[in-house]
Amino acid sequence: MTSTKSTHETQSTSEREVRVVVADDHPLLLAGLLHELQGQADVRIVGIASNSTVLVDLLEKQSVDVVVSDYAMPGGSHGDGVTLFSLLRRRFPNVHLIALTMMNNADVIRTLLAQGVNCILSKADPLEYLTTALYASLAGKRYLSPGIEAVVQRHGIQGASTSSRARHLSTRELEVVRLYVSGLTISEIARRLERSKQTVSTQKMSAMRKLGISRDADLIKYGIEEQLTSQSAEPHHEAKRRPTPDTPES
Repeated sequence: MTSTKSTHETQSTSEREVRVVVADDHPLLLAGLLHELQGQADVRIVGIASNSTVLVDLLEKQSVDVVVSDYAMPGGSHGDGVTLFSLLRRRFPNVHLIALTMMNNADVIRTLLAQGVNCILSKADPLEYLTTALYASLAGKRYLSPGIEAVVQRHGIQGASTSSRARHLSTRELEVVRLYVSGLTISEIARRLERSKQTVSTQKMSAMRKLGISRDADLIKYGIEEQLTSQSAEPHHEAKRRPTPDTPES
């Protein structure tokens, strides 16, 4: 005879509440995301987070079906961006992920898709697309909001070729470049990614070589042109600023 417990355990997410955690460090956007999700009768918000420390702690303590998380969310002990999403995929393989981003950068989107993050929303698009993304993620389907889909089509991300100069960058090199052009120093990036200053410096120089860039000023210009910069990556608690672009940090 099948026990009540076993029957409950085998219920699909379509037969019970969908447990969701929302992570974003912008209070107004977080409120908008919660409002959109709370309008769904079968969705239950089991936690909110403003950084990766709180997010990972929630996932370790709660049963969660879907995580809706900002891509650039500094301040946590587990980092953000590619580093965070890679960790979530490894540590919580059964949790579905939806990425939110202001950066319509082809290489960021390509990297997320390559890691199996198949639902990506642009913050520039209406929040109403979140509900569709939620159910697509539960079904194991790909869903990109219109702004992200436009980037995918424009850069041929689903195809075999791309015109992006950054196509040869490794995931770690791309993340170092993103943080550097967003205003962090080598030391700050090393602390955030939990790598040595020498490792981060080497990855930055390797990325510049692959991009055909020799000056920091040109790297920053490249980051701006490619929409790699993220305002939320700016250090929140440090008064020290990066040296001028023409003066590489040693």
